[in-house]
Amino acid sequence: MANLRSPRYQFLYAFQFVMLLLQTQVLCYQYKVGDLDAWGIPTAAYPQVYTMWSKYHNLKIGDSLLFLYPPSQDSVIQVTEQAYNLCNITDPILYMNNGNSLFNITTDGEFYFTSGQPGHCEKNQKLYIYVPYGNGSANSPSYGPSALPDTASPSYPTVFGTIPVDASSSSSSQSFPFFITAIVGSAIFALVGGLQ
Repeated sequence: MANLRSPRYQFLYAFQFVMLLLQTQVLCYQYKVGDLDAWGIPTAAYPQVYTMWSKYHNLKIGDSLLFLYPPSQDSVIQVTEQAYNLCNITDPILYMNNGNSLFNITTDGEFYFTSGQPGHCEKNQKLYIYVPYGNGSANSPSYGPSALPDTASPSYPTVFGTIPVDASSSSSSQSFPFFITAIVGSAIFALVGGLQ
């Protein structure tokens, strides 16, 4: 019987573990809402910053939204669709006010956010996001709850990396590295076990 605690087997366990780590891909992303802009009232030069931001980001379950703002001057609240459309901030679903607010996407569907400060929502400080149902193969609405004219994408680059590929285009390739690693590891274990 082979000694599974021998240095040879410990090396093989470490090798297979490293192979698994090298083959895995980061599947979740953290997005800074507004990219280079902090969470705040949009400027006159770019009044639809949050509407356009959500249009150009494909969000999925596991991703998170990072809202950055001065905590003494603003906050973020999650609201219902009706409250979003009416800018009613009196009964939020979720209230965040620490200036470094992180919202983890744990389910698919529609999410509505606005500032918790009176008057800010009316000045377009609000965000609508859509997380596709199922595996991400559904098409998301183009503009969210309000129709906007199609304008060019923001002229500044995203500082938090590239926009991830849609989950439907990468789902088949995600299990392949695990399969190959399992086969290679099994073959090595069989060879080493056969040598004893």
